[in-house]
Amino acid sequence: MPITPPRLDDRRYEDLVEELLARVPAHTPEWTPQQVGDPGRTLLELFAWLADTVLYRANLIPERQRLAFLQLLGMPMQPARAAHGVVSLILDEKNPVTAVTLAKEAKLTGPANFESLSEVTVLPIIGECYYKRALNSDEQFELSDVIEGLRQFHKIDGTVDAYVTTPVFVDGMAEKAGLDVVQDTADRSLWIALLASRPEDVAAVKDALAGDGEGSEILNVGIAPAIELPASFDDIRRAGALEHGWWISTPDLVDDAPLYSNLRRLSDTTQDYTRRGIERLVMPGGVEDFGVLEGDARKEANAGVGDRPPRLDDPDRLSRLVAWLRLRPADKLESMSLSWAGINAVEIDQRQTVRDRVIGQSDGSADQLFQLALSSVETSSFELQVEEAGRGYVKWQAVSDIGLSGRDDAVFVLDSEAGTVLFGNGIFGRIPEAGRRVRVATMRAGGGAAGNLPAATLQEIEAKGVDGNTITSKLKVLQGIATDGGADAETLDEAERRIPARLQHRNRAVTEDDYRSLVAETPGANIGRVEVLPRFMPRQRRFNVPGVVSVMVLPRKQSYDPPNPRPDQPLIQKVHNYLSARRPLATELYVIGCEYIPIALSIGITVKAGFGHDQVNYDVRQAVQAYLAPLPPYGPAGEGWPLGRSVKDRELEVVVARVKGVNTVSSVNLFQRQGKLWQAVDRVQQCEAIQIELQEWQLPEVLAVVVSTDGITPDSVTGSGSAGGTGTEGGSGGGVALPVVPEIC
Repeated sequence: MPITPPRLDDRRYEDLVEELLARVPAHTPEWTPQQVGDPGRTLLELFAWLADTVLYRANLIPERQRLAFLQLLGMPMQPARAAHGVVSLILDEKNPVTAVTLAKEAKLTGPANFESLSEVTVLPIIGECYYKRALNSDEQFELSDVIEGLRQFHKIDGTVDAYVTTPVFVDGMAEKAGLDVVQDTADRSLWIALLASRPEDVAAVKDALAGDGEGSEILNVGIAPAIELPASFDDIRRAGALEHGWWISTPDLVDDAPLYSNLRRLSDTTQDYTRRGIERLVMPGGVEDFGVLEGDARKEANAGVGDRPPRLDDPDRLSRLVAWLRLRPADKLESMSLSWAGINAVEIDQRQTVRDRVIGQSDGSADQLFQLALSSVETSSFELQVEEAGRGYVKWQAVSDIGLSGRDDAVFVLDSEAGTVLFGNGIFGRIPEAGRRVRVATMRAGGGAAGNLPAATLQEIEAKGVDGNTITSKLKVLQGIATDGGADAETLDEAERRIPARLQHRNRAVTEDDYRSLVAETPGANIGRVEVLPRFMPRQRRFNVPGVVSVMVLPRKQSYDPPNPRPDQPLIQKVHNYLSARRPLATELYVIGCEYIPIALSIGITVKAGFGHDQVNYDVRQAVQAYLAPLPPYGPAGEGWPLGRSVKDRELEVVVARVKGVNTVSSVNLFQRQGKLWQAVDRVQQCEAIQIELQEWQLPEVLAVVVSTDGITPDSVTGSGSAGGTGTEGGSGGGVALPVVPEIC
């Protein structure tokens, strides 16, 4: 919105009259009554009118000065940020066998409206994700005889990696915990089964995937990586790219090993899984280049063994199976964690597109200001045209400061937050000719926190084909992951608070406050907390190193539930690039995440009469987690837990005692992680205070809280079902993948 500072005195004419009448009894009690039209009241109304005129002029002085000051600073208010997401599309018809291509800017309606950012070909298939879940140590022990028998039956000489075919991202929804394709699988692979709607449609669907002889079709695969960089500062310069490849199954065997066709990536907006986005894969051009082997274990004993696709024991799915897609990370990777994957995917964002809209007509005067139909305009997509004699509509150029332009330059200034366009005055920038129309050739605008929608919110889509005609096929939207990144436009108070910082650092990082202010201004960075560690060398964990500045950034997170917020590589890179251009030349700059120390708590309390034990138990856990949370508005002082502050049992006892319904607090036990086990912090004496000491670059991460309401403090946090359990998971051991499934009746 335009900057409109508040008035110094907001009293109106009516307010002044009422105030004067209220003073009459105190000063002239003999004057009664004060009716409308009374000569005395008329005098009061005259003075009220004069006072209102004076106040109006007084209010204009600071408004003009402040507006002019902000304009000179070049500090317009920041526009709303649009939420972003990825959705999958399904042909919601009885028996679809042909592909449908949608043009970009398809409309998705819901609590907030979205648009697709690219065209997408919706293929007549359903994608279901599976992985070969490696057995954990307990399962391997219990099934050791079965595994040995299967190894002998299949004549496997070496080691085996027993697995169970397990669905993931069920019904197109994301997995909160994510799937590590390297560590959690027996073959370092994610498999996507491409299914037709009916067995008799498989051949027609294969023709559609092959392009029906008109060229290869494009399959859009959506990926949401569960990016979580290691807390160690030694990895702060890691590139973050996860190299990988896509293959599609064929019906052929070579030396009894399945043959796969490598799929070429046409484009990749995930940037090798450093962000959420779309991979566009070119499908094989012939139906003979992809297919499936016999997957029914009742007909093929080796189904699912070794490098073959996962074994399925659902006859219906086997009969509808068209092909298997296989995602496999590069051999050098030790981890690839994904929270969602889906086919027929397209990226969306919370903006509306406007084209060829006339916004006004020039009157030939200087400094003309035109109001656009929408605010929070995306600068990169904005194109303005002005009508000129004999030339029609001509594109004019956007500039940040029209005062740097010449008198003949066809330029304008866009205020993206307010949605206004300002032209020159004939000395700095041309004036559009009188009577000529001004139109927006293209514009995308919108955004706000209302666009941060949970999964499964968006369900309807209205699209056009690449030929411009409306799509008649029924389409269904599967929103497997939440949309995020939306933020409301900057308020006037927030804009004015930036002024002192801007005048102080003048876009240069010198003091600690300069670094904090600049990090908060980093474009596209959703920062929740910034800490500046001067003279701290992160790799060596050492302070007092001359010329070094480390900036710790934590992304914003809505809740304080574990895991704690960790910056991903793109966020670290954005902040580093923004600060690096503004730091002193001799400063060695590091942008780092936080090193979290995993801790667990066990608490013993008794509950007051009349309070529910389960509710008090829940409230105690929430209070402790909020008190130890790293982000504002939580923590002891509402600014997150202070860096390096020790976690003390006595302090936490006070927090627990303040919870409504708590009668007494027995004690609080603290636990630290030792490998995959929790080790209690010992007390020399029974009532001695204990604490977990933290370094100046560390924060606690509460992974488990166990509360007992019988007054006895638990000695362990295992078996509680809290985050951070101690179960040992299996992983890819490099052996032959061997399916372990129930007997088939």
